[in-house]
Amino acid sequence: MMHIWVDADACPVVTLVEQAAKRHGIPVTLLCDTNHVLCSEYSEVVVIGAGADAVDFALVNRCGAGDLVVTQDYGVAAMALGKGTYGIHQSGKWYMEENIGGLLMDRHLAQKARRATGKHHLKGPKKRTAEDNAAFADSLERLLEYIREKEKQTKLRRMEPNTDTE
Repeated sequence: MMHIWVDADACPVVTLVEQAAKRHGIPVTLLCDTNHVLCSEYSEVVVIGAGADAVDFALVNRCGAGDLVVTQDYGVAAMALGKGTYGIHQSGKWYMEENIGGLLMDRHLAQKARRATGKHHLKGPKKRTAEDNAAFADSLERLLEYIREKEKQTKLRRMEPNTDTE
């Protein structure tokens, strides 16, 4: 059964994920560090000791094939995809084998450009809008349907009799 794992440190879509998960009967685990306080009536909340990337590694260690990972961290997404999970960014962008390499390269080039210019203090992301939330919720629903269809096809293939004759 699918499980949704959320890299919940400062994640603005936790409520939207929980609403969708509840509709579909999918369990959710929110992972955060000791610097964040989360409460949930639906999800399991796991607090991981503070430390560089502690939550990221805990999430990747816990998720498994067929699970869904919600993270804004491309590195976490890449490691999770390597375990056979599905992934979604808080913007609604799906992480797929076909796009993760390009996303990681974009991140690398942006970091390199920041180091070259000496600009290390950026303004941060723009304020999240109702439209951003609606786009994420729609994308999440489409991804859940995609996963359901893909899992259904996998089960059907397993049930097909082997017609190979040698």
